[in-house]
Amino acid sequence: HGRPELTAGQFVPDPFGGAGERLYRTGDLVRYRPNGTLEFLGRIDQQVKVRGLRIELGEIEAALTGHPGVGAAAVTAPEITPGDRQLAAYVTGRDDSPAPDPDVLRDYLRERLPDYMVPALWTALDTLPMTSSQKIDRKSLPAPATRTERAFVSPRDPAEETVAAIWAEALGLEQVGAEDDFFALGGHSLLATRVLARIQESFAVDIPLRRLFENTTVATLAAAVTEAVEAAIAQLSDAEVAELLSPEGAR
Repeated sequence: HGRPELTAGQFVPDPFGGAGERLYRTGDLVRYRPNGTLEFLGRIDQQVKVRGLRIELGEIEAALTGHPGVGAAAVTAPEITPGDRQLAAYVTGRDDSPAPDPDVLRDYLRERLPDYMVPALWTALDTLPMTSSQKIDRKSLPAPATRTERAFVSPRDPAEETVAAIWAEALGLEQVGAEDDFFALGGHSLLATRVLARIQESFAVDIPLRRLFENTTVATLAAAVTEAVEAAIAQLSDAEVAELLSPEGAR
């Protein structure tokens, strides 16, 4: 939108169609097989598809290098588990300083990009590997860190225990701590909707998706859930509360 030169380069005249018809250059590299089918070989550019959404990795890299503490950045989309790609960011600090904390960079990107374009995996490097032509050597980047290392804090009350268990189930982890960040653990929008559906089943309250993006740790989301439960109870009449507290209501 608003970039006619890019549109002209991507929507080219269709040599097989009528006057004015266009073909779209997808950026996919393919070849014909002997049986006439097309075999997908990879991407010509740095556009990838993650959970059905097309993402231009260069756009994320440009946003990252806009942070005053980032010297250089590279973003990839490795397949961490079969069928599940996740965005992985590699960053260096500026002027020999350490790279900013991943939580700081996540918040920075969320103000500038859609949530599905915010990397889940972060790796800090002293320098990025470069090719002889001074381009980022993506093949030489190390395997991304699978999660941000931080001290484990056990859930401290029943609400935190329930939320942590729901996260662990959705993320395929053995345990989740009270201070763990949903997106740092590999969470994304699709998993977020599943998590909120399980929370609704467990607590009988409807939590909007935006509340999870505002409360990304177990502790803060559990507090938001508890607040929603208390607000729902406050709206009940004395008779309704008594019914809920009765043995029949408990069942």
